[in-house]
Amino acid sequence: MSKEKSLQDRSGGKCELCSSGENLAIYDIPPDADGSADQAVMICETCQQQIENPETMDANHWRCLNDSMWSQVPAVQVMAWRMLTRLRAEGWPQDLLDMLYLDDDTLAWAKASGEGSDEDEQLKHRDCNGAELAAGDSVTLTKDLNVKGANFTAKRGTAVRNISLVPDNPEQIEGRVNGQQIVILTKFVKKSG
Repeated sequence: MSKEKSLQDRSGGKCELCSSGENLAIYDIPPDADGSADQAVMICETCQQQIENPETMDANHWRCLNDSMWSQVPAVQVMAWRMLTRLRAEGWPQDLLDMLYLDDDTLAWAKASGEGSDEDEQLKHRDCNGAELAAGDSVTLTKDLNVKGANFTAKRGTAVRNISLVPDNPEQIEGRVNGQQIVILTKFVKKSG
C-alpha cells in the first residue's frame, strides 16, 4: 500500500489535526522523517502554512488540538505536542499540554525539533550553590578575586549589590566592587539573603 493511501485510510480523508477535508497533503515530520507513513501526517493547507510559518499562526485555529491530541497515532500526538508547546503562552494550550500524555519515545520524538526548548530555560545564571540569580540581586564573593586591569583584589565576603546579568553568558554577571564595574564568574558568588 502506498504511503498516501495508508495516510488517507488512517485519516479518513480529513486533516489529522483540524479535521478539514480540503487541500490535504502529506507532511513528513521533521527533523528526521524516514519517509514512512508512521512518521508523517495528513494535514490541510492551513495547518501546514502555520506549522511552517510560525509568524502566521492563528491561535484560535489550533483549538482543534483539543480533539486531535487524543489520537492514538504517535505522529499526530507529536504534532499536537509541538503546536501546543509553540502556543503555550496563550494560556489554554498549557492546560491541554498538562493533560497530554506521551510515552517516553514519542515525547523524545516531539522534542527532537527543538520545539519547547526555551532559550531562557538554558540561559539561567546560577550561583556556586545552584541558586538562580536575577538582575538586581545581591551576592557575596566566595573567593578572593584579582581584578585584571584595576590592580586590586576583591576580597572574599565582599557584598556586590544590584548585579546585572551578562545576557549571552550564564556564567558571568556584572557588579560594582570598589567603585569599579567588573565582570564576575557566577561560580565565585553566593546569592545573599
